[in-house]
Amino acid sequence: MKSCCKDVMNEEDNASENKQKGGLQRLKEKWKVKSMGQLLLILCTFAIGGTACGMAGRQIMHYIGPDHKGLWVVVYILLITILWPLCVIIISIPLGQFNFFRHYLKRLGTKIFRKQKGSGL
Repeated sequence: MKSCCKDVMNEEDNASENKQKGGLQRLKEKWKVKSMGQLLLILCTFAIGGTACGMAGRQIMHYIGPDHKGLWVVVYILLITILWPLCVIIISIPLGQFNFFRHYLKRLGTKIFRKQKGSGL
């Protein structure tokens, strides 16, 4: 009976270790990042690039934005879709993460624009 309890305890310990691994460690492994410092620089690049993109998009929309609210939203989303990769690449240069983001955006573009096999189009 004691060995059965030990097995259950070991399984609980393994489950808690997997939970303790956390999101940052999983991202580090998924993105094949060498250090936690580099991961933090990447996350800062995402945050700063996204913020810069939103601010630039609002400024551009202030000058060219349509008056109709529904049209404004559509144009803004399209504008942000174009601006975001540019902002992230520009921010990645001074933070030293250009190579990561170049590969990241290339993979993202491949996933978005790849042709579906057997679609007949």
